[in-house]
Amino acid sequence: MYKIKSILLKYKIHPNKLMGQNFLIDENILNKIIESTDIKKDDTILEIGPGLGILTIELAKRAKQIIAIEKDKNLCEILQKILETEKIKNVQIINDDILKIFNSQFSIFNEFSISNYKVVANIPYYLTSPLIRMFLEAEHRPTEIILMIQKEVAQRICAIPPKMSLLAVSVQFYAKPEIISYVSKTSFYPVPKVDSAIIKIVPHSDVGHTMSHINTEKFFKLVKTGFSAKRKMLKNNIPEINFEKLDLNPNIRAENLTINDWIKLFTSLDYIDF
Repeated sequence: MYKIKSILLKYKIHPNKLMGQNFLIDENILNKIIESTDIKKDDTILEIGPGLGILTIELAKRAKQIIAIEKDKNLCEILQKILETEKIKNVQIINDDILKIFNSQFSIFNEFSISNYKVVANIPYYLTSPLIRMFLEAEHRPTEIILMIQKEVAQRICAIPPKMSLLAVSVQFYAKPEIISYVSKTSFYPVPKVDSAIIKIVPHSDVGHTMSHINTEKFFKLVKTGFSAKRKMLKNNIPEINFEKLDLNPNIRAENLTINDWIKLFTSLDYIDF
């Protein structure tokens, strides 16, 4: 594994705080990410924010192809040089914003003949929620998503009653999340203010899953309404619900509901325009 600090010094690069650039420098954590991804030789990996390629190179050694999407033009140019030095030829670098190009006219899937793929990313906080929702709601969903995100955000995503949140419902409705490992902030350069976590998100299969029969736009309007006044009883936020008829405590709060509870509530109110 090459040294991040020496590369930054060589190319006179300073990590961009606005873009949330904190480079992984801990080889043990790198290995944990690789192990959790369970890469097969015919896999296609979509890597978001490859940076200087510490993870990219290891992924490329194990997978068929890597599509690396990096927003920072300077990092793209340096990564290309590093890959050439390492004689890595199965990595395609795209200099763009993943949130802009994923569902745009530019199709990653048509361009690179991707039928199934896995996502691996070390992403800043501001990208976490929109990126996860984008992939989980996409027409071509990944078979799994491995993310390095802030520890507290990972815990919120994997929460269970009585600590559910809008974010937890948004992810767990579509997939099963699992925290693989916690990561100390000292594993990065520069050192961020908070610790991180490796999280694995596996989308539910479409076959037989309740979500395929639900109007998701209306469903999440209901969920947002339920969480709109935190700590308040749901009967105050959604008075239309007959909780007793649904075998639910009328004093229940949004953070106490499971995904199945939310689906039950939605089904009972599907005639209401939320």
